[in-house]
Amino acid sequence: MEEILLPKKNPEFADNNRVALVSQSESGGVGAMAEQLKKVSFMAAPMVAVTVSQFLLQVVSLMMVGHLDQLSLSGVALATSFADVTGFSVLLGMAGALETLCGQTFGAEQFHKLGNYTFCAMISLISACFPVSLLWLFMDKVLILFGQDPAISLVAGNYCIWLIRSLFGYAVLQSFIRYFQTQSLIFPMLFSSTVALVLHIPTCWVLVFKLGLGNAGAALAIGISYWLNVVVLAIYMKHATACEKTQIVLGRSSLSTIKEFFRLAIPSALMVCLEWWSFELLVILGGLLPNPQLETSVLSICLNTCTLHYFIPYGIGAAASTRVSNELGAGEPQAARNAVRAVMVLGFAEAILVSSALFSCRYIIGYAFSNEKEVVDYVAKIVPLLCLSVSVDSLLGVLSGVARGSGWQNIGAYVNLGAYYGVGIPVSVLLGFVLQLRGKGLWIGILTGSTLQTVILGAITAFTNWEKQASLARERIFAEGAFQGHNGLV
Repeated sequence: MEEILLPKKNPEFADNNRVALVSQSESGGVGAMAEQLKKVSFMAAPMVAVTVSQFLLQVVSLMMVGHLDQLSLSGVALATSFADVTGFSVLLGMAGALETLCGQTFGAEQFHKLGNYTFCAMISLISACFPVSLLWLFMDKVLILFGQDPAISLVAGNYCIWLIRSLFGYAVLQSFIRYFQTQSLIFPMLFSSTVALVLHIPTCWVLVFKLGLGNAGAALAIGISYWLNVVVLAIYMKHATACEKTQIVLGRSSLSTIKEFFRLAIPSALMVCLEWWSFELLVILGGLLPNPQLETSVLSICLNTCTLHYFIPYGIGAAASTRVSNELGAGEPQAARNAVRAVMVLGFAEAILVSSALFSCRYIIGYAFSNEKEVVDYVAKIVPLLCLSVSVDSLLGVLSGVARGSGWQNIGAYVNLGAYYGVGIPVSVLLGFVLQLRGKGLWIGILTGSTLQTVILGAITAFTNWEKQASLARERIFAEGAFQGHNGLV
């Protein structure tokens, strides 16, 4: 294997400023696999709690307004779908570029670059919020234009206007999350997310019911919770010794990384959005079916249940992203390979556990969102399909994390485009409208797309040359230094 000239990292991997990529025979085996499983598990558990806690902010608000009346539930469900499609998914996807940039940079011990990348991401994500906010101001008119029920659209439009405050907080929060995640500083995020969720529940209840703000109070509570989370993380970053070398510093050096950030942020956003949009589109399509209030409410409940679960494998995938990106940046391909294997084990175990629990509770899940017997019974009929979705999503969340850590956002975007829009959505339309299977048919179609996406990403991961990936990662990191003029690849 060809050795690559790199700046000296540490004595364990460097000799006279030369680092050889570790071969499989040197670091393979059950012991190395067990060590990676331990590292991933230690990081995955709190990371799952972080992602679930943040998502529950929207779920709690939806549950609160769901107990006002069915029109409020339908309107807020539609608004949440629209906000996710046009705003939150875009910001979440763009922030995923930091999992590659900060993760691999941290592994290579180029600590000063983490703060630059994070500040650049904050500026970029905040800038993206302005056109999104303008769109949200006219959300009700857009929904009516696309054939949605006028009464539901008016409720959704008002809710989305109040939700604008949370958009800017979400942009800063997602940048902070990647900053801490790629350094394996999980517990500050766990603390801030838990505190925000615990305070969100009584805050939302007071705003919705006691102060009589209704739907507007539920949206306002989300913004308060996001900004509280941001403030806690900012205070920790400013004063913690663990962040001394990676401080976020305002300056031109941060802005100079914008081009590099967008090179990954755009495909990263497409990778997330193409998948997210396809699921949210189900709620929009549900509004075009007979009895739109029932179909929209049920699909929204199923979507929120499925999405709530997805943040569990997403948290495991975030741990995988960190471990893989750190190891690739450090020039450790076998360790990256072992991290992938370890996280797949966790994904399989999680799929079995959650799908079994979901199926056992199929007759009571609907009551968490609505008191309507018709809604609850409809949800129970679709739960078996949700169990299949859970199993697929468990593997998909993990594989997507591996892709982000490896810098495969371009590949992921193409895979998602073909799987969902070439196969999944057309099958949904065929089953839901042509064969008149209604909401169940829509869900079967999107499940087909998820399965195809998982198979393709799994095949790509299985046949990856990790030695070459480690070489490419370090070449990118040191492109302006020791790698200038170097064209050799493993």
